[in-house]
Amino acid sequence: MKILDGSSLASYIKERQATEVRSLIQGSRIQPKLAIIRTNPDPIVDSYMKLKQQYGQDIGVEVEVHTIEQNEAIQRIAKLNNDKSVQGIIVQIPLPNPKQTNEILNKVDPDKDVDGLAVKTKFDAPTPMAITWLLAGYNINLPGKKIAIIGHGRLVGKPLAKLLSTSDLDVSVVDKNSGDLSEQCTTSDIIISATGVPGLITSQMVKPDAVIVDAGVATDSNGLIGDVAPDVREMTDITITPIKGGVGPLTVCALFDNVIRSARNSTDKAK
Repeated sequence: MKILDGSSLASYIKERQATEVRSLIQGSRIQPKLAIIRTNPDPIVDSYMKLKQQYGQDIGVEVEVHTIEQNEAIQRIAKLNNDKSVQGIIVQIPLPNPKQTNEILNKVDPDKDVDGLAVKTKFDAPTPMAITWLLAGYNINLPGKKIAIIGHGRLVGKPLAKLLSTSDLDVSVVDKNSGDLSEQCTTSDIIISATGVPGLITSQMVKPDAVIVDAGVATDSNGLIGDVAPDVREMTDITITPIKGGVGPLTVCALFDNVIRSARNSTDKAK
């Protein structure tokens, strides 16, 4: 078995980003800043938010957390859109009232939408970016391979399918309820799953020499788990992400890559 270790790749990217931030601060007098809008306190979501705060501190990016009620979100976004000291804005989802999600996300300035969730965003979503970085970092070639994306959610499946389809690759998108889920998996060279359904992908659904990226997030009594069943990890002839340290660390890297890019764009506009 070969492990796709995202943590080791993330450490190299983090060093590069810290250098870029220092260059922006010293050379362009720009202090990159990310604003996080938090309307739905939740232990799991808050744990990811704290990771972002720590990562930003490590590379020199300011991270502001705005804990507000959902009915204040649109007004706060408008204020942050006009704040030249802020280069990135993200809205932590899910919202207390999910019916307003599209409306609120689309209020974020496309030039500051570093989560890549607004309709007119200028950025790729971080998790799909992280997945492509992970595959490239381990020399997993995509052309000529059959790729199955399991799940078509807002954060991973849908934007990943869009990102990969621009490269003229053989991509199929299915979900947990698709009647041909097992067939799609067993005939695919690369399986990327992001459903949050524990144990959805079993060893009977994985062919020899397959590459599996488990981007699913779920928890049980033992803590964080993914979409891949334990018996898959007993297979010796596959390439797979670890339970922890696969896509997650690179997702944070990708988010801050977007923040740095936005900060750099702001210096170009100033010139």
